Amino acid sequence: MLPFLILAWSLVCFCLPLGAQSLTITSGASPNQVFQRGDDGRAIVKLQGFIRSLSSPNLQVHVLGKNGPLEGLEAKPVDTLTANQWSVTLALPTGGPYRLEVRAGDVLAAVENILVGDLWVLAGQSNMEGYGDLIDVEQPHGLVHSFDMTDRWVLAEEPLHLLVNAADRVHWRLNAQKQPEKLEGQALASYLRNRKKGAGLGLPFATAMVKRTGVPVGLIPCAHGGTSMDQWSPELRDKAGDSLYGATIRRIRAVGGKVRGILWYQGESDANPRLAPQFQEKFERLVAAFRADTAQPQLPFYYVQIGRFINDSNIDAWNLVQEMQRQAESRLAPGGMVAAVDTSLDDLIHVSTGDLKRLGIRLANLACKDLGAPSCRDFLRGPRLESVQASGNLIRLTFSQVNGQLRSTGRISGFSLHDASGKALPLIYKAEFGAPNELLLHLITKPPEGATLRYGAGKDPYCNITDQRDMALPAFGPLPVEIR
Repeated sequence: MLPFLILAWSLVCFCLPLGAQSLTITSGASPNQVFQRGDDGRAIVKLQGFIRSLSSPNLQVHVLGKNGPLEGLEAKPVDTLTANQWSVTLALPTGGPYRLEVRAGDVLAAVENILVGDLWVLAGQSNMEGYGDLIDVEQPHGLVHSFDMTDRWVLAEEPLHLLVNAADRVHWRLNAQKQPEKLEGQALASYLRNRKKGAGLGLPFATAMVKRTGVPVGLIPCAHGGTSMDQWSPELRDKAGDSLYGATIRRIRAVGGKVRGILWYQGESDANPRLAPQFQEKFERLVAAFRADTAQPQLPFYYVQIGRFINDSNIDAWNLVQEMQRQAESRLAPGGMVAAVDTSLDDLIHVSTGDLKRLGIRLANLACKDLGAPSCRDFLRGPRLESVQASGNLIRLTFSQVNGQLRSTGRISGFSLHDASGKALPLIYKAEFGAPNELLLHLITKPPEGATLRYGAGKDPYCNITDQRDMALPAFGPLPVEIR
């Protein structure tokens, strides 16, 4: 109800004619909109509008914050006024909410609840779309808005994604004739009333970012469950709203063309013998395309490594996609990866609502650090494996990017040793932490030549290694054991 009331009030204030005189804002800003700030911390907003039945109007723009008029923007004259059309360009500082007022004497038009901050795209498949149970969800925050899938700016609240009535046809369900059909009327109302799933990581991410930086966040939900890299192919961009990539680029352009970064969670649909071998190439091509099509060659790209699936088919392909995602991290900078192999599920494949909150915070840890926020200055990426060395009956693992020291909930779990053919070797009888960035595996005998180590092998492993900021160790392997 809260977002509806905010939107309704904003629309009332958007255009307020008085008597026979009228003044309207026709483009440039809409209620609840979040504008992407530039490197100087400001957003350039160009308002345009129409004025009627006023002789020699004295048009002025006022920008109001929570403490009153903004300095320098208390009474700015419009830039142009020709044939009853007017325009004005404003440089708004990071923050808000702002009220933009255009006045001609007693005649007023206004746009409410404007924010200036950072825009983040949410893309991928169901774990980004949000499929957690709608129980104990992340609560709305006044400085987090969403460009919903009908292309309206609203206060962000769970569930962020609503595909069935989206502006882009690619998200609609197929009807009995196998044609995309938008859900409307009673069918839409029934769908919304009965919806039990939909919690995601986007809102927890945004809330964490705002709390740490004070900078407002605008979310652009674009994910779609069950989709493969082929369905996200940039080569389909010309199909616009009939393709996932094209629809996402359209929405980015609709909010100004520039965003702070992309948040991505996908790979489950490619974890099969046919698609997995090409996953990494397609993944890296997608990142390059986002950067080219937004004209942001350094656009940060943050993603989640796929985690668990209660299923015993295509195990090797699943682990291959995880390893490809791990290896891609250094090549795709700026950006980074967080692990999900230690998370709990709400069904056979979808991360639980509680652990989606953890994943959102993990992504915020990376983004907050990279944006240079003082509150995140000492954050590290989380455990990254550096070496696997065996000496006698001991394997020593060393890690970089550990926040504080490694830890586990209960007995250390998730590691497995394999021979050169991939067969599991039951040799590890104890695991313990050494120095803050080391982990020791004790074996009943020296590992054989060609042995490899894995963490998170299979599709439903129990993994529990994190650091003191809850940044999890990614699944890896098979990696060769260096025998000394």
